[in-house]
Amino acid sequence: MSDPQVELTVVSTRPAPACRAEVQVEPVDTRQFARMRFIARCPDPGGWRHDFVVRARVSAVVAVTAAPIKAGEVLGNEHLTLERRDVTIMNDAIGSPQDALGQTSRRSLRAGEVLRSSQLASPQMVKRGDQVLMVARYEGIEVSMAGEALDAGARGAVVRVRNSASGQVVRMRVAGAGTVEPVETPPGISRP
Repeated sequence: MSDPQVELTVVSTRPAPACRAEVQVEPVDTRQFARMRFIARCPDPGGWRHDFVVRARVSAVVAVTAAPIKAGEVLGNEHLTLERRDVTIMNDAIGSPQDALGQTSRRSLRAGEVLRSSQLASPQMVKRGDQVLMVARYEGIEVSMAGEALDAGARGAVVRVRNSASGQVVRMRVAGAGTVEPVETPPGISRP
């Protein structure tokens, strides 16, 4: 989210009496912005205690769908726009379209919906049975060999791969479309 703005409204049934000292305010429950509870205390001798509720409205510039999106559709620039929206009850609104590009929608989305990370999934880069390139780099040396994916996975997922030459099954991390790399990399090895 970018450019967040917060509007606070104090909900009180009666005004607090005057206090000669500085009023002390303590939070009681601030888990939900839509309804937070506080206690105000006057430290004067014979002072008072007053409970009150504060409602917050949070708005920010977030990614919004520019057109309807089908379930499983890969998001591109044409699908997204930025708009100021109320995000008070959203903890996973996407602030930058770059964070959504290349992701797929888990369900159909209408035009104008705030895009949330829970609505998106990384697309499968490797499918079970795909021929993949196993790549490892160490100190400027790159070794690659053919393999067969035994699991499906998105970028960053760990999948089992059968080395085509030796038949050995190893765990590899999906680096991109049709490419996997070692899961554990010794010091000095750079990943593609």
